Amino acid sequence: MTKNVLKIKFCKVNQILSIDYGLKRTGLAYAEEPLFIALSLSTVNTNEIFSYLSNYLKSNDVVKIIIGEPKSLDGSFTDSSKLIYNFHRKITKMYSGIKVELYDERFTSKIAKQVLFSSGLKKNKRKNKKTVDKISAVIILQDYLKSESFSKSSKT
Repeated sequence: MTKNVLKIKFCKVNQILSIDYGLKRTGLAYAEEPLFIALSLSTVNTNEIFSYLSNYLKSNDVVKIIIGEPKSLDGSFTDSSKLIYNFHRKITKMYSGIKVELYDERFTSKIAKQVLFSSGLKKNKRKNKKTVDKISAVIILQDYLKSESFSKSSKT
């Protein structure tokens, strides 16, 4: 008697990773082909981000990383711009096979807080900064996916 064994091969799907980098915490989100819907991934302590990314990138096919770029209302640099540019430079060097882009993150934290408020979560859960960072990463990525930049790059 022979056993019929069903073999399932899981294919890795191309992903875009979004990073809301901060001094203490870093929010992460991702989207997969072909739907490209932004989903929350995690919030990690910033001092652990490179270890986290290293592990994540080993087990996922990330083709692009979007890093939230802080800007003031008039589009000029902010106090955290230098921190973000240094992070961007380091990520670009470490993962040279992955395209890394900066994307305007103005208002994402404020929008994330509004989303939490509207969600009906209790006050103590809405005040959780890890949740705000994760949602901010989702908003950055979803905005990027709706942008002209993504539209142009996905056609090439």
